[in-house]
Amino acid sequence: MSHYGALCLSPQVQPKLIHSSPTSTANFRTHRPSLPFRSHRPSQPLLPQATSITSSAADFPGEHVVGDAERKPTTRRPKRRSVAGVDQEELVEPRELADADSLFCEFNGVEIHYKTCHHAEIAEEEEVREEDRRLSPEVAIAFPIILLHGFGASAFSWDRVMKPLSRLVGSKVLAFDRPAFGLTARRTVRSGDDDDDSLARPLNPYSMTFSVLATLFFIDLLAAAGKKEEEEKAILIGHSAGCLVAVETYFEAPDRVAALILVAPAIVAPLTLWRIDKEKEMQKGNQNEDGDSNLLIASLNPFMRIWKALKNLYIHLLEGVLSILKGMRDMIFSSYTKALSALLRSAFASMLVRMIIDKFGILAIRYSWFDPSQVTDHVLQGYTKPLKTKGWEMALLEYTSALLTDSSSKPPLSGRLAQISCPVLIITGDSDRLVPSWNAEHISRIIPGSSFEVIKNCGHLPHEERVEEFLFVVESFLRRVFGFLDEQLILAAA
Repeated sequence: MSHYGALCLSPQVQPKLIHSSPTSTANFRTHRPSLPFRSHRPSQPLLPQATSITSSAADFPGEHVVGDAERKPTTRRPKRRSVAGVDQEELVEPRELADADSLFCEFNGVEIHYKTCHHAEIAEEEEVREEDRRLSPEVAIAFPIILLHGFGASAFSWDRVMKPLSRLVGSKVLAFDRPAFGLTARRTVRSGDDDDDSLARPLNPYSMTFSVLATLFFIDLLAAAGKKEEEEKAILIGHSAGCLVAVETYFEAPDRVAALILVAPAIVAPLTLWRIDKEKEMQKGNQNEDGDSNLLIASLNPFMRIWKALKNLYIHLLEGVLSILKGMRDMIFSSYTKALSALLRSAFASMLVRMIIDKFGILAIRYSWFDPSQVTDHVLQGYTKPLKTKGWEMALLEYTSALLTDSSSKPPLSGRLAQISCPVLIITGDSDRLVPSWNAEHISRIIPGSSFEVIKNCGHLPHEERVEEFLFVVESFLRRVFGFLDEQLILAAA
């Protein structure tokens, strides 16, 4: 082997080739002749792998590779999860977020958060606006009020009107957080609760039935604390989805409800008015009476008798088919309920609900107002505070599951509105982008004797955005319904 060949294959001289000065390297490359032989192992390079420029200084003891010693180890801090600006790494129990005036009670195994306000407990030295003193307790209505918040809200949404309403009625006003919202405890529902038909199974706290019974529980609570006969009943004020609870409570115990006030009711109005349907039924009955004589004459014809027998056979066959289809429908609905419940209780659903609240939660709050620029940080914090509680996303999914898989045998609520006989006031904003004002007007035309009021330049939250107008409308309605004199009302409007 030649001298130059041995020099190129010797590993001892390779570091000198890589780290030598530029001048010596250039000279070496200039005078190196071509190799006079061909390697017998073409798959292996002539230079050892250790001579790679990317090799670390550990491969060459005593040698210094620029940059290796000076490179500092970088550590990345894990990004903290947040939803709608609320840190999700340190969630707490709802009770730990309670306000100074928060109260808690247990109903059917669930710790419910609520707040109360009584006109007699308001300190005399407290500065009160003159508009809030329209009624004195001596001439007040004396019925307590229970406030029912909408979807995604809580008792916080009634903060600005609780004291004025208490002065108005001269009695207590109570607002509570329904399960899945506010600071009411989040309870895990066993997967068997939806499938078990046993009478011993616990009541789903996220169901409509639970909310109705909880409302009646608070009516009893106020009645036990009061001394007047009027306090056996209560005025229910519901907002948006809370109107569903108010109306269902009325149908459950109509003798316990003095009046209903529905604010931006999230109730789908039927396509046809009940009065028109009644007129059609009467016209149809008259036509049937006129046609009876014609059928009597036609029955004498033998062909008509054969046709009548075939028609009866067809009706019996159709009833049998419908009975089979009903059984199939029940089976399909049961399968649908199980599949939907399993999906909503999955990790994917939890991730999805966190993503939706994070992207659209704040936007939905601003969208609910006529003027989104008037939404303050205090309002945003009040609505996002429940996101600090443990299990908030699970509770929302359970509420959604209970809403979509409700197997109640009751007819649709929209078909029972015409049966309401207590005084009803419906309030809506003219610029409500969530529940259109025309839907509220349609509902008012269905409920007999109901009153309908529209607040100008107002969105979905009249009791937050237009407090004075809201209170004036409510007071006018209660005075008119319960027959009180309007002297102070006239003075306040002047």
